Amino acid sequence: MAKPAQGAKYRGSIHDFPGFDPNQDAEALYTAMKGFGSDKEAILDIITSRSNRQRQEVCQSYKSLYGKDLIADLKYELTGKFERLIVGLMRPPAYCDAKEIKDAISGIGTDEKCLIEILASRTNEQMHQLVAAYKDAYERDLEADIIGDTSGHFQKMLVVLLQGTREEDDVVSEDLVQQDVQDLYEAGELKWGTDEAQFIYILGNRSKQHLRLVFDEYLKTTGKPIEASIRGELSGDFEKLMLAVVKCIRSTPEYFAERLFKAMKGLGTRDNTLIRIMVSRSELDMLDIREIFRTKYEKSLYSMIKNDTSGEYKKTLLKLSGGDDDAAGQFFPEAAQVAYQMWELSAVARVELSCRVCLLWLHLCLFPHPRRLVWAHGLKGTVRPANDFNPDADAKALRKAMKGLGTDEDTIIDIITHRSNVQRQQIRQTFKSHFGRDLMTDLKSEISGDLARLILGLMMPPAHYDAKQLKKAMEGAGTDEKALIEILATRTNAEIRAINEAYKEDYHKSLEDALSSDTSGHFRRILISLATGHREEGGENLDQAREDAQEIADTPSGDKTSLETRFMTILCTRSYPHLRRVFQEFIKMTNYDVEHTIKKEMSGDVRDAFVAIVQSVKNKPLFFADKLYKSMKGAGTDEKTLTRIMVSRSEIDLLNIRREFIEKYDKSLHQAIEGDTSGDFLKALLALCGGED
Repeated sequence: MAKPAQGAKYRGSIHDFPGFDPNQDAEALYTAMKGFGSDKEAILDIITSRSNRQRQEVCQSYKSLYGKDLIADLKYELTGKFERLIVGLMRPPAYCDAKEIKDAISGIGTDEKCLIEILASRTNEQMHQLVAAYKDAYERDLEADIIGDTSGHFQKMLVVLLQGTREEDDVVSEDLVQQDVQDLYEAGELKWGTDEAQFIYILGNRSKQHLRLVFDEYLKTTGKPIEASIRGELSGDFEKLMLAVVKCIRSTPEYFAERLFKAMKGLGTRDNTLIRIMVSRSELDMLDIREIFRTKYEKSLYSMIKNDTSGEYKKTLLKLSGGDDDAAGQFFPEAAQVAYQMWELSAVARVELSCRVCLLWLHLCLFPHPRRLVWAHGLKGTVRPANDFNPDADAKALRKAMKGLGTDEDTIIDIITHRSNVQRQQIRQTFKSHFGRDLMTDLKSEISGDLARLILGLMMPPAHYDAKQLKKAMEGAGTDEKALIEILATRTNAEIRAINEAYKEDYHKSLEDALSSDTSGHFRRILISLATGHREEGGENLDQAREDAQEIADTPSGDKTSLETRFMTILCTRSYPHLRRVFQEFIKMTNYDVEHTIKKEMSGDVRDAFVAIVQSVKNKPLFFADKLYKSMKGAGTDEKTLTRIMVSRSEIDLLNIRREFIEKYDKSLHQAIEGDTSGDFLKALLALCGGED
């Protein structure tokens, strides 16, 4: 069995079998393969219940007892994927890797993905053992064979990795970190063409701890993650190799979790990849891989294997996985532990973290997992009241910007994006007093398109702006359910009450009546409940939180109506601090995050509304960061969502949103906007953004 580093906890799924008797196992395997047919259940049960060290002892006993080679007999008796999996488990790890590489470079063509996976992820010691095993098994030099089958910078990096000479000192020099950042930047972004040798030298030789700091500093210095520079500067198999190296530096278990997911998603299964990873990681970090897999893909590795494979092959893989993380009480993922401990902290004030929580939190910062649960400490907007504010001067400057031929959009943008909403209302009043004209009307006639929607939105009082967005979401053919959810699921009681008053004043109809006539079913009931603005505002009640968690946990799967009703009565009425406690208790009872349960059991607008509420309760700035990212990713831009959020959050928590955005997506909100919009609309958005992170 692989030994963990001194002081480290063993994270494999396969352990030494207690009371191990190699002769007894050898006899049982011989019996299982004797006569007509073979007892595959007995074979897989023995082999998956023994560590690799114990399997080698069984091989030796088998040869001593029967004068036969156990692996040769297994190959003869078994077939297909099951045979490849069992035989892989019977080989020592280094010999298994050697066989995989030999197969990858033999025959016509090369399996570059296999080479990348193995050579990018192995430690120095594992690499030395691999080279020796290859020499022993095939009487050939591994480096020479790789050179003969690859070329270019891809070949050079493979050879560097093959040396197994990565630095292992945990003491990091800040000066060297800065020098490496500068060298990488000059080798890529600042150079016509790319100096691939610098990338190879630094990424192929520096220690993991050193490189993690290099990656952090690179992001701060250049404004983009190292992965983005690699994608922009390198190409082909060399690019894929370098990205794999970076992923393994950040988190080897996360790299393998992603590889396993891709091996099983979509049509068909990449069985060679699946077998190789399940065999090679079963005594190293399978528990870490499972945790990350569950957190990142909202399903257990066990359940995905179960649904994607069959027969004895499936049974063997499931045993190697070590357990089903979707079974309540079976396994408590590290991410859930972090969430649990974070819930124990104040959601408003900063508090001292215990050493254990600090370490877990640092782990998640270095190796980010999706849906990290954090609550902002102090909400901050990017737009603040202007110093030395003079509404007369601003009104005159705006009038001059719109007078005569042409329009001075820069002046309009500069004034309106650098005044608070209260100050803008004073400017509107002053403009009317001085010029007898309505500033909003003049702006509408002078500017157009996305810029007009943004500037006019900023000129409206917040409640009236939200009321208008709700009205637009419900008028005409079709309903913009996403806009309804975004606004009603995230506003405070005071904001909701102000919206109701503004809606009645502007449209002479109650918001409740409008929602009733434009939506239906449980979705309508949820929106109307939110629109009353009667959410409780007290703190948490532990006993009540446990009852609430039990209430939604006890609903039978498939009883959709009852489930939606129970969720609505709790999610739409309880206070935010109380709901955080409910979510914590729910995880303890079910081993599920409540958001995962909602996505699994519900559908359509009801699901989307509940998910928005949960995400808003957990971390409202992160909810809006996700919305902003989605509004700008892919082909085309959702300017309406982008405008609505930038306007509505600019004086509330846009600074917090910016921080969540760069932490989750490895690029700043400023960069995303800059890359996805243009012209005066871009200028206005960047002014609201408030700066580059």
